[in-house]
Amino acid sequence: MSISLIGLALLVGASIGLTLGMLGGGGSILTVPALVYVLGLSAHDATTSSLVIVGLNAAFGAWLNCRRGPCMLRHAFVFGGIGLGAAFLGARVSQYIPEVWLLTMFGSLMLIIGSMMLRPKVQAKTDEQTIAWPAVVMGGLGVGFLTGFLGVGGGFLIVPALVLLLHMPMRTAISSSLIVIALNSSAGILGHLQGSHFDWTLIGLIISGGVIGNLLGTRFAQKIQVQTLQRSFAFFVIALGIFLVIKNFPLA
Repeated sequence: MSISLIGLALLVGASIGLTLGMLGGGGSILTVPALVYVLGLSAHDATTSSLVIVGLNAAFGAWLNCRRGPCMLRHAFVFGGIGLGAAFLGARVSQYIPEVWLLTMFGSLMLIIGSMMLRPKVQAKTDEQTIAWPAVVMGGLGVGFLTGFLGVGGGFLIVPALVLLLHMPMRTAISSSLIVIALNSSAGILGHLQGSHFDWTLIGLIISGGVIGNLLGTRFAQKIQVQTLQRSFAFFVIALGIFLVIKNFPLA
């Protein structure tokens, strides 16, 4: 492995960790395109490797965030546990989808979510609201399926869902989101194991960079307004989504 490739892998990992640490999600939005277009993996190998990378980074980020502030472990495990089966199913289904459509759907989802992130957020009233269980079940299933299907950790869906459905304060939702991402990613990995290739050296380098990014991200998150970070990231998500759709949309 060349020095330039090692440097790129560490840089990609740091970006993933930084995003997860600050926003509680978005790491996989960077991971899948970076693995495909920067590091040269196929779309299917990228989605599988993304689950490993994002899952481990999320687990580390959750530990860091829970040390620094409140973390609703019970609520996070309920939401994440509901989506485990759906994540496994989504991972199996994705193996039957052509790569060009997989990336096109990924880009389209990024456009939708990026637009949603620009809308004003509903602020949580307290952290002791009654859980709307039907909504939690549907949200957990939907996020879990997308996690396995597209190889995404789902944080860019989980954080708004935790705030709206479980009425969590924004910063608590970020730390809880990382727990859910780690759970969903684990189930998605199981669904991808058969017939998938893992470049463990590359994955290890990216995760190493992610540790540094996570440390920086959790520190920045305590000093910068989350809404400001999320709004800026939304524009990045939309731009990258447009790139993926234009590059991969099947015209014929």
